[in-house]
Amino acid sequence: MRHFLLVLIILTVSAVCLGQSSLGQTNLGQSSPEQAGPEEDGHEVQLWTGGGHSVSGGRGDTGVFNAGLRYGWIITGPHLPSFLRGRFEYTVDAVPMFLVFQPANTAYGLGFNPLGLKWDFVRRGRLSPYLELSGGTLFTNHNVPTSTNTVNFTSAAALGTHILGPKYNWSIELRYLHISNAGLATPNPGINTVQVRLGIGRFFNHHGH
Repeated sequence: MRHFLLVLIILTVSAVCLGQSSLGQTNLGQSSPEQAGPEEDGHEVQLWTGGGHSVSGGRGDTGVFNAGLRYGWIITGPHLPSFLRGRFEYTVDAVPMFLVFQPANTAYGLGFNPLGLKWDFVRRGRLSPYLELSGGTLFTNHNVPTSTNTVNFTSAAALGTHILGPKYNWSIELRYLHISNAGLATPNPGINTVQVRLGIGRFFNHHGH
């Protein structure tokens, strides 16, 4: 688990450095075609991976690593005033890899998040920050937590930013993830984790950019 956390830290630093490098090149006047950020009637495609460790409020000594594919629809144009101004995006995530590192065993699972409510703030240079709420289901080969159930539900809140590049964008976010069986089994202690999540993707809008 320590090696996994070290890899996450290295990836996080790398993503931040890439973003700073892109910003620095722009400031030096090195022009390049710039990818469009979130726009009304546009779409988002992304590959992502993330992981973290349990925090108080549920079973402890548990680590989580997952990876998936996202598809998003930017539904509205800009709304709200000042720093709150942004666009609403609906997202769906398929999660073919979901590992839960428990004291008793390591559970492998598959997940599907059909409900993703994302607020894309107006872009600031190459940065496109966002807030997100999401929820879905998780199916594992071992009980999660131990001695509970193999079917669980997930809910999450995240704060992050896209770092827009010429063709693709990186994303980096901090995510709070809750896993529980919603009363399908007793007991239902749940697992609360804080994750770092990284992604690479692209925005497509109706103009074809």
